[in-house]
Amino acid sequence: QVQLVESGGGLVQAGDSLRLSCAAAGRSFSGYTMGWFRQAPGKEREFVAAIAWNGGNTYYADSVKGRFTISRDNAKNTVYLQMNSLKPEDTAVYYCAGDLRGGYLRASNYEYWGQGTQVTVSS
Repeated sequence: QVQLVESGGGLVQAGDSLRLSCAAAGRSFSGYTMGWFRQAPGKEREFVAAIAWNGGNTYYADSVKGRFTISRDNAKNTVYLQMNSLKPEDTAVYYCAGDLRGGYLRASNYEYWGQGTQVTVSS
């Protein structure tokens, strides 16, 4: 059974940092682009960041560029999202997505999803 399990979410204050992890089990994702999305209450799921299979290319939403960093450790089958200078508008459930089969911006192009981890940023 393929699973993506996120961890690292929590309640922080504006300006703080968090590091999310996404551990994959059941198969290797080392050959695939991985992504992070987020969904705030009442809003659609939106792209946050993506990373190519070898970490050579990374992509970010304009809203997080310069503050968030996506990385991966293929030996550990794990993807990370380092989030710095957090803002209240970053509050959302963050989802890890794997096995990209198309453009990285579209959620429907990812085959596998984690259960999500809550990030809450207070002002």
